[in-house]
Amino acid sequence: MPPALARLLGDSRALASLAVPLALTQLAQVALTTTDTVMMGLLGTESLAAGGLAMVIFNQLRTMGVGMVTAVGNQVAAADARAESAGSGADETAHDELRDLVRASLLLSTLAGVAGAVLMVLIGHAVIWFGQDPDVVDAAKPVLYTMAPGLIPCLWFQAIRQFTVGMRRPQALLRITLASIAVNVSLNWALIHGTWVFPKLGLPGIGLSTSLVYALSCVALYLSARRDARLAPVLSLSIWKTRPATLRRLTGLGTPIAATYGSEAGFFFVVALFAGSFGTSALAAHTAVNQLVYIVFQIAVGLSHAASIGVSRELALHNLAAAQRLKTTALACAAAVMAVVAVVYVTVPGLVLAPFFDTGDDRAVEIATQLLLVAAVLQFFDCAQNIGVGLLRGLDDTKGGFRVTLVGYWLVGLPTAALLGPALGLDTLGIWLGLLTGLATTAVLLLSRYNRGLARLPRTTEPAPSQA
Repeated sequence: MPPALARLLGDSRALASLAVPLALTQLAQVALTTTDTVMMGLLGTESLAAGGLAMVIFNQLRTMGVGMVTAVGNQVAAADARAESAGSGADETAHDELRDLVRASLLLSTLAGVAGAVLMVLIGHAVIWFGQDPDVVDAAKPVLYTMAPGLIPCLWFQAIRQFTVGMRRPQALLRITLASIAVNVSLNWALIHGTWVFPKLGLPGIGLSTSLVYALSCVALYLSARRDARLAPVLSLSIWKTRPATLRRLTGLGTPIAATYGSEAGFFFVVALFAGSFGTSALAAHTAVNQLVYIVFQIAVGLSHAASIGVSRELALHNLAAAQRLKTTALACAAAVMAVVAVVYVTVPGLVLAPFFDTGDDRAVEIATQLLLVAAVLQFFDCAQNIGVGLLRGLDDTKGGFRVTLVGYWLVGLPTAALLGPALGLDTLGIWLGLLTGLATTAVLLLSRYNRGLARLPRTTEPAPSQA
């Protein structure tokens, strides 16, 4: 076997050991929100609309809150790598640094959770001004009231999650997330219908179930970490001992990530509005194919996080060559998976779309089939741009990543979608071609910025060996 191929396979196995459990965890979380949606649908159309509105608000703020603590994993990975490189003599100093990172991340997630919960309620009252049905808004408010408290344990869970991923101990995440799906279904049913000892709450029961599941998941992950010999010594809940400098550093790194996540969500939301302007069939087709892309996107998220953590470790060890290889390995793994998905999209589109269309809307199926051809190509760039964001996070270049996404999404993607869709009459197909253009531009700019960032770093003549 050629040495280059052997090295690529070895790097791929090392990357997959972290990326696979993370990707599976992401897919399990998609299943968690899907069960909520199904249960809402069983209560009727108005309940689905109201619950969906509440979930959109919750997910927007949850996503941005997660962004605030996402850089914690990189900081933990770098600190852990420095401790391993220094040897046993630096154990206590390393433990102090890691403990402070954990405390600061929990404090930051608490502040973000409280702010997000307040905003959630305020937005729930304000959406009536944006043309929403008053009955739907009234039905959504109680769901938001019961969901809002859950944002705090949700972000605590994310802070502990980033800590375990940074320490390369992600295995419990998948087990806990899978268990939470079963718990969520049971609590949804019990709180909606008043089964067992639970009160009958109807639609707000789904919101309360969500909050309880996040709280239980957080406790489960914490207890799992406490049983781990490597994690327990530095897993401190004494957030009042947080060093202000550490909190400021995490806030400075997390704010651009939160803004990036918010910008991306906003970009896709505006694209959905464009699609909806062409009628119900166009919006249904867009929604179906976008959901497929979102599901596959979770694989990119796993690869992005794993590559990001790997870069942080390698740079802490002054191993720039390994950090460059991580980019190549992550992109190669992503391309292999996306190629398989693309073949399925192109060869059996009817089978792929069957779960979404059973109403006989031939026009929606026709549009969705066209969009699948675009999605087959789009997913390569969507995956690449997400990996690029993660790689830059490994360089602590979160502000640069945010600026690049603003250019790619809003200055290139959105105008192109508007030009090809409404202006030139390509309708939904044109919008998706604009979406592809924006994602491709973003991917190229992010990866180029990563290459330039690595090139500017000082090189050592004897890099420390990789610990990946």
